Amino acid sequence: MDSWRRLAATRARERSDQGPSGISLLPWLLMGVGAFSHLLGGEAPNPWIGGLGLLAFNTLYIAIVFRSFHPGSRETPLTWGLLGALGALTFALAIGYGREWLLLFPLLGLAVGATVRRGRLLRWISLPLVVAVGAVTFWRDGWNSVGVVYGTFISVMVTAAILALDETVRQLRATREELARAAVEKERLRFSRDLHDLLGHTLSVIVVKSEVVRRLAPRDLDAALAQVADIEAVGRQALTEIREAVTGYREGSLATELDRARDALSSAGIEPVVRRSGPLLEPRTEALLGWVVRESTTNAVRHSGASRCVFALDGTADRVRLTVTDDGRGPLVAPAATPGSGLRGLRERLAAAGGTLDSGPAPRGGFRVTAELPVEAPGPREGEPTT
Repeated sequence: MDSWRRLAATRARERSDQGPSGISLLPWLLMGVGAFSHLLGGEAPNPWIGGLGLLAFNTLYIAIVFRSFHPGSRETPLTWGLLGALGALTFALAIGYGREWLLLFPLLGLAVGATVRRGRLLRWISLPLVVAVGAVTFWRDGWNSVGVVYGTFISVMVTAAILALDETVRQLRATREELARAAVEKERLRFSRDLHDLLGHTLSVIVVKSEVVRRLAPRDLDAALAQVADIEAVGRQALTEIREAVTGYREGSLATELDRARDALSSAGIEPVVRRSGPLLEPRTEALLGWVVRESTTNAVRHSGASRCVFALDGTADRVRLTVTDDGRGPLVAPAATPGSGLRGLRERLAAAGGTLDSGPAPRGGFRVTAELPVEAPGPREGEPTT
């Protein structure tokens, strides 16, 4: 029973999303029953002409209302031609037969409102149409048919307003769904990027320290146990960072990342060198540069085969630059035209903040990553560079 209810709710929601169709305007054709009765009663002159005219009217009306609910055909020359033919035929039948045939005018108003839904064109068409309908009805039936004039005006304006509002609502709903999909995609990319950068660095450190433990264990158990304690600390820190990444509240610290980089590089036998100067940085800028430090350290430990890695941070009052250079000869010295997913993710992060990221072989050998970001809030310069 619940499955049937869910299926019915889904189908009802799909129908509501599709909005009204031309079928919703077909029942109004019953307004032409009076003209049909006039023919059957033998009161209409030239009944064959009237019958053919009524058949043509119904055919044109049905064609127009169905085309008016299709965005690709509503404003085409064919639709405008059919609407013009319907208008001419309606006036001809109303002038020739009068009485019940005047009720075809509100049907013409429905067709006009369904086709011309908004803007100046609606006013330019509806007002002359109502004036012309008023002239014909007063001529053929006097003040007795004032309701026809009012009904024609209402049918044009109300139909146009309702259909235009429905179209706007469906466009807003589609826009909202598109924004929701974009937000989900953005969050998915953020999470995958964070997870790659977090786990890539952490697992690299764990692998390096595990190799150190394997080498130290036979000859220096205390040193090996110290490395094991470091591995445990790195694992706990990784769990914390992953929880923060999942919730979206992770804020990195450049100083913390530099300290971790020193430890990871030293464990891998790579000499870390840090030179830092320039203005104080906002937390967001520090967090982005921390990602650069983390990814560069991971790549140096994994791939470079370097003996030395230099982190140089400097800048002006407007922009800050971080350059990471190693002297390795590993796979990272390959052409920069095919950077890894980590560097691509970094480039996207920095570009979103108005920054840039360049990577490739250094002029004197090795590999270099250069990141530049705008300084959001300039502050006093730090002390002399430290090594």
